Amino acid sequence: MQRALAMAVLTLLTAACTLGPDPTKAPKTAADHARAYAEASPNAAPKTPPDTWWLTFADPVTVRLITEALANNTDIQAAAARVLAASATLTSARGARWPAADVSFSANRNKFSFVLPQVGRVGIYSTTFADQLAISYQVDLFGRLARARQAAWANLLATEADRRTVINSLIAQVIRTRSLIAALDRQLDLNRKMSQSWKQTLGVTERRYVSGVADPGQLYLVRSSAAAAQAAVLRLEQQRTTARHALDILVGRRPGSGSPLPRTLAPLPDLAPIPAGIPASLLDRRPDLVAARMRFAAATAQVGVALANLFPSLTLSAAGGMTASKLDELSRSNTVVYNAAFNLLAPLFHGGRLRAAVRLSRAQAQEAAARYAGAVLKAMGEVEDALAANRSLRRQLKAVADEDRAAHAADTLARRRYEHGTGELLDLLAADRARQQADLALTAVQADLWDARVGLYLALGGDWEAGARKETTRPSQGPPPSHHAGPHPRKPEE
Repeated sequence: MQRALAMAVLTLLTAACTLGPDPTKAPKTAADHARAYAEASPNAAPKTPPDTWWLTFADPVTVRLITEALANNTDIQAAAARVLAASATLTSARGARWPAADVSFSANRNKFSFVLPQVGRVGIYSTTFADQLAISYQVDLFGRLARARQAAWANLLATEADRRTVINSLIAQVIRTRSLIAALDRQLDLNRKMSQSWKQTLGVTERRYVSGVADPGQLYLVRSSAAAAQAAVLRLEQQRTTARHALDILVGRRPGSGSPLPRTLAPLPDLAPIPAGIPASLLDRRPDLVAARMRFAAATAQVGVALANLFPSLTLSAAGGMTASKLDELSRSNTVVYNAAFNLLAPLFHGGRLRAAVRLSRAQAQEAAARYAGAVLKAMGEVEDALAANRSLRRQLKAVADEDRAAHAADTLARRRYEHGTGELLDLLAADRARQQADLALTAVQADLWDARVGLYLALGGDWEAGARKETTRPSQGPPPSHHAGPHPRKPEE
């Protein structure tokens, strides 16, 4: 008994030993050494984009669509279910550190039959009633259970970050689809006006042809242009219908059931200075980087699990209860039975499988570290691209707007001259082609500017989850881990 007690004390003293690398130590990335973005304004003060960043687009229709999407989108619902599953896994891993207790009650009726000399076959009946309380406890000698809890906690944080990434992606898709529909509406309006204008020009040309002023070649050219203008209208209507169906799916409603949207977009406000921040802040603000960091932590914790499997494991167990041949005798003291045991199991030979598992877990941790560093480098590139695109598109918008005004003026003049018989058809066609190209270019740059603004907020990792949390059907499972402070994979042990 004394030896067993000494063994138990020694076990408790060694239970604090935890093998494997520390999962809270993040690998070095390019963001740790960069002090600023190359494309950022030199006067840009480091700050975080607003929580509800989509409000900066000054478009209430977009805000309403985002609110509806956050409440009904099926991808968000699936991501929330994955968070619940990861939370259940963490609860299971935490439960492994506590003793397991089971209670049982049994009743058995047995008959034994055998032959006695000079007596013959004899049958004996026996009845046994028993109740029992059994307790078992696995001592975490080398931190296998602790590392498993850390891995489960990190996976939960990674899954929650994935959910936020889905929300961010959904918001971006809603805004981009909304801006695409507005751009198609604008192109439709322009092409419908142009189709009507070509119908009027065709009427003038037919009258001139009847009077002998216009030749057949001119008539065929005008008819071709009028037909092309009508075909463009039909093509844009089909594209707009497809885009509206895509928007309906994003917001979680039946395709084709959405109400018409306003045909214009609000002008985007200037960003002066662009809130570029410092590169290291991406590690805390972008949920995709948080997820990659937490998956590295989980893979690192699994190294400790694999190492602990190389060493002995200890299980303590005890059971006690009462057994009797009659039910009313279970309460008597002389029916008490009990047992206690400990089981020390040490691996002896497994054909190299345990050490191979260690090498596998180390390789997976190295892969996760490389993926994390690569994700950070890619994120920094996205920020640089978004900063450059926003600055360039602002300048392009001014130049294309000047081009569009001049092209409209030239087209109006050429059309008036042709209809009054003082201009050439080729001049009208050239002016019309230039005006169409200018209109399309202006619409495309406006849509690209909206798209680039969305890309900028996504790249900078603005924490809009705080604003979206009010619209979701269930609260977040917890805040994302910080690269520098805050919750981390060791939290279950603290």
